[in-house]
Amino acid sequence: MKAFDIADPRAHLEGEGQVVRIAMSIAAKLACGALALSALAATAAPAAADTRAPCFFINQWQGWKADGPNILYLRVNMRDIYRVDLSAGSEQLTWPGSYHLISRVQGSDSVCGPLDLQLAVSDSHGFYQPLIARSLVKLTPEEAAALPARLRP
Repeated sequence: MKAFDIADPRAHLEGEGQVVRIAMSIAAKLACGALALSALAATAAPAAADTRAPCFFINQWQGWKADGPNILYLRVNMRDIYRVDLSAGSEQLTWPGSYHLISRVQGSDSVCGPLDLQLAVSDSHGFYQPLIARSLVKLTPEEAAALPARLRP
C-alpha cells in the first residue's frame, strides 16, 4: 500500500504529469476564451459606432416636426437633426397647432437612445397619449439637407 503525504495536495494524484496536463488544459481554454472575446469585441465595435446616436441633453432639443404618425424629426443644438421612429404613433402629431409634443424627464435628462425619450402628445385640454420611441438616429448633414423644408424642425 502506498503512503500519502497530507502536507502535499498533489500526493493523491497518480503523478505530477497529471497536474501539468490539467494546468495546460486550463491555460489553453483561457487563451481560447480570451481570443473569442477579443474577436467578439472587434466585430461589435463597428456596429456600435454606426448607430449615429450620440447623447444630448433634453434641454438642447429645440424643435420637432412629424412625418406622419410614426416618424418625428428633432432639432438639437440648432445644427443636428435626429429621426425618432415611434412604435405606435398618433395622427394627432400631424395636426399643426392643436396638439403639443411633451417630453417627460425622470432621472437623468440625457438622451442616448430611444428608451430615454418619454414622449406623449397632448391637446390643449390636458389629455395626452403616450408615445413609445422605437429608434433614435442622428442624421448626417447630407441626410438633414435632403429633408424637405416642411419636415425640417
